[in-house]
Amino acid sequence: MYAAALLIAAAAAAAIGYLLLVLPTQWLKVEKIRHPLGLGIRILQISDLHIERMRIKPRRLSAIIAREKPDYIFLTGDFTKEEKLLSRLDPYLRMLAGHRIPVYAVLGNHDYQQRKVIRLIKLIQYYGIILLRNESVRMPGFELIGIDDYSTGKSNLRKSFQYADTDLPRIIITHDPNVVLAIKEPYDYLMAGHLHGKQLNLPFFYTFRPMGKLPAMGIYKGLHSNNYGTFYISKGIGQTAFNLRFLVRSEVTLHYL
Repeated sequence: MYAAALLIAAAAAAAIGYLLLVLPTQWLKVEKIRHPLGLGIRILQISDLHIERMRIKPRRLSAIIAREKPDYIFLTGDFTKEEKLLSRLDPYLRMLAGHRIPVYAVLGNHDYQQRKVIRLIKLIQYYGIILLRNESVRMPGFELIGIDDYSTGKSNLRKSFQYADTDLPRIIITHDPNVVLAIKEPYDYLMAGHLHGKQLNLPFFYTFRPMGKLPAMGIYKGLHSNNYGTFYISKGIGQTAFNLRFLVRSEVTLHYL
């Protein structure tokens, strides 16, 4: 009887642990954000793949893309920090290329932890994905600015804005949202990731794991604005450190601009 009770208790604890910690990594949410920019475009943002801790298969992402039909796909960094795992990333990039939708990307801090980040860059570019590293590109109706990762010191704001048209709406993609505290140029909309919506939604999380001034101010997910523009922080699709989430679902984000 005692042994049976222990088994039941263990099974119940395992089930609760799965529901609270594992399911949120698989229960993918398509977050939909509307911003009155007036461009009439839909942008699908996919952030923080962290392929070494990815529970969402390429076919699930492909189904979302087929259903939502975005005009552009923006990848906001942290593909993987393991050079040896680039083969796992390949099916995701191949799937994105197969949809024949323009894809633009920036790198994240984990990407720069690879000994030879050039292999990741070449893989991204092989699939026709445009990687922006402190540069801008003229798009139909807007200027797209890609700012390299802030936390690793790769950002160059002067270079990023140098040729950006001031007469067009400015959309920025970057990885670490802390860069908004350094930007002194006007922009219309910025997309970032990096913070995973806290990933483990615990009190004082950013006291024990400092992630910059922005989360210390309580800004670590969702839509915000400052004197220079509006910015959105994605909760990301993958995990870092632990392949778990607590009270935070994984997400991809559809921006209506």
